[in-house]
This record gives sequence, C-alpha cells and structure tokens, in this order.
Amino acid sequence: MTDSQRRPATGGAAPASADASAPVDLDPPDWERFRAESHRALDHMIDYLAAVRERPVWREPSPQARERFRRPLPAEGRGLAAALEDFERFVEPYANGNIHPLFMGWAQGAGTPAGMVAEMLAAGLNSNCGGRNHIAIDVERQIAAWMAEVFGFPAEASGIFVTGTSIANFLSLLIAREHALGERNVRKNGLRALEHQLVAYASREAHNCVRQAMELAGVGARHLRLIESDAGRALRLDALIDAIADDRAAGLHPFLVVGTAGSVDTGAIDDLDALADIAEREDLWFHIDGAFGALAALSPALRPLVKGLERADSVAFDFHKWLHVPYDAGFFLARDPDAHRRAFAANAAYLTRAPRGLAAGETWPCDLGADLSRGFRALKTWFTIEVFGTERLAACIEKSCRLARRLEGLIAASANFEMRAPVTLNIVCFGVKDDPGGQLNREIVMELHESGEAAPSLTVLDGVPTIRAAIFNHRTREADIDAFIGMLERAAQRARGEPPLEPLASPREDGEPLSLD
Repeated sequence: MTDSQRRPATGGAAPASADASAPVDLDPPDWERFRAESHRALDHMIDYLAAVRERPVWREPSPQARERFRRPLPAEGRGLAAALEDFERFVEPYANGNIHPLFMGWAQGAGTPAGMVAEMLAAGLNSNCGGRNHIAIDVERQIAAWMAEVFGFPAEASGIFVTGTSIANFLSLLIAREHALGERNVRKNGLRALEHQLVAYASREAHNCVRQAMELAGVGARHLRLIESDAGRALRLDALIDAIADDRAAGLHPFLVVGTAGSVDTGAIDDLDALADIAEREDLWFHIDGAFGALAALSPALRPLVKGLERADSVAFDFHKWLHVPYDAGFFLARDPDAHRRAFAANAAYLTRAPRGLAAGETWPCDLGADLSRGFRALKTWFTIEVFGTERLAACIEKSCRLARRLEGLIAASANFEMRAPVTLNIVCFGVKDDPGGQLNREIVMELHESGEAAPSLTVLDGVPTIRAAIFNHRTREADIDAFIGMLERAAQRARGEPPLEPLASPREDGEPLSLD
C-alpha cells in the first residue's frame, strides 16, 4: 500500500464511495420533493392538534418506541421522509400530553397552532440572538417594552429571554448580589473576599429553584431563610421582619427577598406590596418569582391579586405557561438596566462593537445574561401576542381561574374528596377523605395517567401526598371539569375496593369554547 493510499481524504476531497460531482452541503437535492414532504408534515401536525380530544391524554412509550432510540449512531442518512415516518410512529404518540384539555399536571401551557408556525419560521431564519445588529434583537426588545408596560415598570426596563423561570430566578440572584456588593465586586474577587455572609429570604412555599440559585451562585442553600407561611400559604411578614433583624444582629448581610406570585404547589400569592415596603426599608433587592402568576396582570379582574408587582426590582416569568407560547420561552425583566448590565457584561475581542454594520449596537443580549448562543424565542412570543391580543389572552387566563373555582365547588360537594388548600388562581389541591397517608391519592393519579383519561399531578402538602389539578389549558371547558370529577369519583371507588360508580352521562357542552386554537 502506498502512502497516498494510507492517507485519509482531507480538504474538499470526497470519500471514494461518494459521487465526486455531488455538492457537499445539507440542502435538499430536490427542493420540490422537500416542499411536498414538508407540507405533508405541517398538515399532519395541524390534524394532530385539531383531533387532540380524540386521543388519550398520555400513553406509556411502547417497548418498540424506546428501542428505536437505542440504536447506534448512524453514519449514513435515511432522508427526511424516513425521519418523519419514525416521528409519527415512535415520538408523536408518546408525548407528555400537555396539549390535551384534560392535562392538569404541573404548570404547563398547551401551545397554539399559531405558535407552532412561528417556531417553524424562526427555525428557517436560524438567527443567533446573542447580539449584533439584526431585527431579531429588536423583536426581543419589543417584548421587554411590552412587559414593562404590563407590569408597570419604567419604559427603559431591561429584559431577556431565557429557558424558563428557574434560570430567570438565577439571574435575579446574580444581579442582586452584584447590586448589594458594589465596588467589592464579587465577579472579580470572589465570595471569599467578602467581609460578611450574604443572606436571602423567601417563603417556604417558594419554588425549589430559588434554593438552587443560592447553591449555583456560591452563596449556599443554608443562607436562604425559608420563612413560614400563613393559612393562605403566603409568606408571613412578621416572621420575615424578625429573620432580617436576627441576621443583622448576627453580623450577616441581608441582600435579597423573593416574593412568590403563584406558588408552584397551590398558586398562593405573597403580599407583594408589603414585601416591597420591607425591601425598601431594609435596602434589599426585591425580586418576584412570577412563573405564571405574574401574567395575571394582563387581566383587569385578576390584577389586584398581584398588586405590588410594579414595585419589584425584577420579575421572572414564563410565556410558555399561561400565554401558551411553545416551549421554551422564559423571561427576566429588571427595573434598572444598568444594574442588569453590570452583572453580566464582559469585554471580549470577538464581541467588539462597531459604529456601523452587523456589529453595531451598544447593549446586546449577551450583556444581560450568561448565554452567547441564543435562539429566536422572541418571534413565537411576538406572534402569540400579535395574533391573539392581550384581551383574548387575559380572557383565557380568567377562564382557567373560573374552572378552578368550579372544580373546587365539585370537590366540596363530593362524598369522596375534600379540599387541601385554598384556591387563589388556577390550582386546585384536594385528596380522598379518610386517607391520612395519601396512598389512595397516589393510586388514583397513577390510574388516571395509565388509562389516558386525565393527567392531574401529585404534590405533598403538610407531609401528605395530595392530588393537584393545575388548570392552564386554553382548550379546557366546563364540560371537561365535569367529566374529570366523574373520573375521580369512579377511581376513588375502585381504589377503596368498592363497587364502581356508574359512568356519568356525557357532559354538556358550555357554549362556544374560549381557546387559542
């Protein structure tokens, strides 16, 4: 064998088995065939969404489907048509089900057909939204300006898309840390250079990501004070005041208080206005975890529940929950754009700005967060707001809260179930009567999942497993709630080993459904 035979192909040389005349790129060799296959895929997904009620909420992935995704790495491509066939056989039937009107597990939005189209358009543009001078950055700034208007923030407020509220809450902690330390600059000197230990405060009902943010930022979970809650599961203000005083007396440095607007377990809302007073008096950064509840501000009827949100230093929330933007679309909004930029901006030769051209611009999204490579999340959010308008979006939010009240009333009238927490917004927590260990609750939830009838979730309240119905889906109607209580009653009878109840008659429809389809 000669040296040239041993040497692998380099540069533009094609492998011996390839057609040397074929272009080496990833565009389709036949655009018209690709167009036909793509139209078929789009039509299929439209049919899939239109027929959502005809399928189970959830199905366990089949052994064949799981095995399909244990294959070796392919060296040769199979083409778009084959990949679409596999998608239809092995992926589509086994999704998590959050588009279904009887999906009530966890705080997940349902998406919309319009959002699906926007996602496709954004993928076609393939914009990197870390920075530079292109229109996608303006779309993102438009969303920040709109949300500043909704929340009552200054027009110059600074915003950025992230994956979700967990990351947005992490950003808030980093900004609060930088704001509190000022010239002591932890970015340069690290936490060990600090004279006093930083301490933060949140309700014991706060999302676990607040604790995780303390861990990731190096401040430490033990320095997050989880303040006890009241009967409505809102943070107790007197306990917060005492905790701050105790920490100051111990020589610690309080720097952040996190208010919750819609807790993950029950939807509880802290007294945000009173928290703003305390934060102002104690010189603390006031951040609000409003993962879904902050968007109640869109509704004139619900806005009073989040009074005080307009006084926050920062807010974290998700468009992919109550606004049903396709996943993922979290957002972070800061009152002070300078404080926001100080926490993240960094000089690098490859990020040099220019007075003209593609590198023009003063503040880029990469100056406002940790990501440099970022997708065009703003487009699907802009589409959602432009297509439906805030009045219709707010009406869907209000509807989900009305449906939660309806379910609460049905639970209160039930012989088998009882309420386990107050209903503030759209989350209903309940359980089987005379089931102190919550084991029947577990069985009922698993049975409903496996049957595909409905998908509530489980949480733990006061140490007891509790059924949780988080009603977010814009497709859900009164008839669905009525059907759901029948499913629960029959499942409870079976779980108790008693003769099952007769199935309820087909539930009535409640007029023209209000949804975003």
